[in-house]
Amino acid sequence: MSNTNAPLLVARHLEKTHHQGDVTLTIFKDVSMFLGQGEIVALVGPSGAGKSTLLQMVGLLDKPTAGQIIIDGREVSHLSDHDRTMIRRKKIGFVYQFHFLQPEFSAIENVMIPQMIAGVSESEARDKADDLLEQMGLGHRLDHRPARLSGGEQQRVAIARALANDPVILLADEPTGNLDPKTSEAVFDILIERVRSAGIGALIATHNMDLARKMDRMMIMDQGQLREA
Repeated sequence: MSNTNAPLLVARHLEKTHHQGDVTLTIFKDVSMFLGQGEIVALVGPSGAGKSTLLQMVGLLDKPTAGQIIIDGREVSHLSDHDRTMIRRKKIGFVYQFHFLQPEFSAIENVMIPQMIAGVSESEARDKADDLLEQMGLGHRLDHRPARLSGGEQQRVAIARALANDPVILLADEPTGNLDPKTSEAVFDILIERVRSAGIGALIATHNMDLARKMDRMMIMDQGQLREA
């Protein structure tokens, strides 16, 4: 169980480099940050600054070259691939710019799948998916496949899927980047409401400064450095 006084996510002195022949390319270095319980933090900065790389790092999809990552009180940056997968499955939800829903499955099935992978029974997964999609205003679209949903509806299903296994951390990479301004704001408001009601922490990369200003605080990634706005 989480210690409510401790940050859900801590990154200390992270560095990420790539080697191309004799050349070392530094994506970022000495990056440190934290994310508290119930806190929503905006991650902003120009394209190519390293925002997505940082999200992949703290989301355990990639390993840092150096530094430390602590999730829910546990040091996780250098665990085995299997252990990292287990932590992602239990602790972290992801929302991307593109929804990445499975096209052959309905909305409710897309939200059931991660639960069933985690060992939840089909009936329990269906009940949970039904409840989440109802909360997202999609109770009338449960059996629709992604191709029959609007862009905003697709992203709401993706948010429900990210929350299906009750993560302690939500990581979102331009979650409204493919939507028109009105739909973007509506989807973002739903995302924020669901995150706050679940009491989890969220780190959200965005180019939309209007949305960034709605969050609890803002961090800027630029030229391989991360700072508070």
